[in-house]
Amino acid sequence: MNFTSRTPEELKAFALQYKDAYASADPFPSIYFDNFFNEDVLKKVLSEFPDMSKNADFKYNDANQIKLASKGEYRFGETTRELMHYLNSQPFLEFLSALTGIENLIPDPFFDGGGCHQIQPGGMLKIHADFNKHPRTKLDRRLNVLVYLNEDWKEEYGGQFELWDLDMKECRTSILPIFNRMAMFSTTSTSWHGNPNVVKCPEGRSRKSLALYYYTNGRPAEEAAVSDADHNTIFKYRKEDKKARVMTSLKETIRLFTPPILLQGLNKSKN
Repeated sequence: MNFTSRTPEELKAFALQYKDAYASADPFPSIYFDNFFNEDVLKKVLSEFPDMSKNADFKYNDANQIKLASKGEYRFGETTRELMHYLNSQPFLEFLSALTGIENLIPDPFFDGGGCHQIQPGGMLKIHADFNKHPRTKLDRRLNVLVYLNEDWKEEYGGQFELWDLDMKECRTSILPIFNRMAMFSTTSTSWHGNPNVVKCPEGRSRKSLALYYYTNGRPAEEAAVSDADHNTIFKYRKEDKKARVMTSLKETIRLFTPPILLQGLNKSKN
């Protein structure tokens, strides 16, 4: 199956053409491309997209995030599985390395945290930095790739993917999640990103995307100096996110003063 019209050699040449633009992007290394994939393939992927409104593997609903997500690859349809395997293949990894300058990238066959993501009307994902170590392999997370599947998506529907500056003073890049748009960025403990504004698409529609994460064994010293210890998602708040900040602080306080055995019982009851 032809996922893209470019040969591996053409992909490398294409990557080198945009390497400087990626490295110099504001506020941190990032880029997006339109119509990167074969449109017919993506239409099949969209038709296979699992209905997670009823039986999502992960359902997040709190002050920081309201979204749905799949787990692993067993929810993928045939074409989706083939595409995701291609995105973890040697030709695509070589393309990513040539573009980003990150050598020896390692894909995640488990799609931990990745896979199919869906945000329904009223959903959002506040600005954050991602977990920095793979939960199973403990490899260092270095790169995110997002493929959007939203046909005829309008500006007023919201769901823009935002990249924020280091001091969280302003959004420096805003990307509309339109069909066949692929966005990517280097993942660090201070690469603040998200889609913090509530999705306002019509009922019956939702913001759909595929997410893939890539790792290396170790990371540059300047990145490790910021946070070499394992951490989960770190949320940062805009001025207008007062409620999310208060709710998160409350949860952290409860966690701090609640005995571990009680926390374990609470977590089991939720699951």
